[in-house]
Amino acid sequence: MSTNPENKDTPLSDRITQLETKIQPLSLSERVEKIEATLLLVADVYRFQRLSELLAVGKWREADLETIQVILEITGHTELESITPNDVKQFSCNQLRVIDKLWTTYSQEHFGFSAQVQLYQSVGGSLNTTIAQDNSVIERFGEQVGWRINGQWQKCDELDYTLNAPKGCHPSRWWNSPFGSKMTNYFFARLITCAI
Repeated sequence: MSTNPENKDTPLSDRITQLETKIQPLSLSERVEKIEATLLLVADVYRFQRLSELLAVGKWREADLETIQVILEITGHTELESITPNDVKQFSCNQLRVIDKLWTTYSQEHFGFSAQVQLYQSVGGSLNTTIAQDNSVIERFGEQVGWRINGQWQKCDELDYTLNAPKGCHPSRWWNSPFGSKMTNYFFARLITCAI
């Protein structure tokens, strides 16, 4: 008797057992995570499609610019300068998770909002430091992600848009707000509140 699971002479129970050993079963949490990621994208597949495509091929600079476009579309604004700290306080957690998931997935967790939050917290950042508008924490964070070198903030065009960039370096242009560190603190507060 053949051990080929497609052989009709093999008993059904044996075929099932053989197939089960070939299939790597996902744990329940992995299955739920996959379903959640898919569902988050389904509702706004068109909104995130270009960002996903750019990230999939490692076009980090273009994806950084597209991230701004996605955020503008989500907030209903036409210019980055129009987004206020109050807009950030009301930013959809699900939308932030989708943006983060795309960045983290395609960069193998090197980039993304969650990487940025981890680095922010590693230099002493917390919800309390965002409320206190503690700029010293923002400066230490900037040094960690390569945005601040020798006490000077770098321009976005001076940043490294490869995987050689420091962890958490991107997305970066979104953070370049006319509200400065106030917006940075508000955005970190929102990311922490959303458990990104």
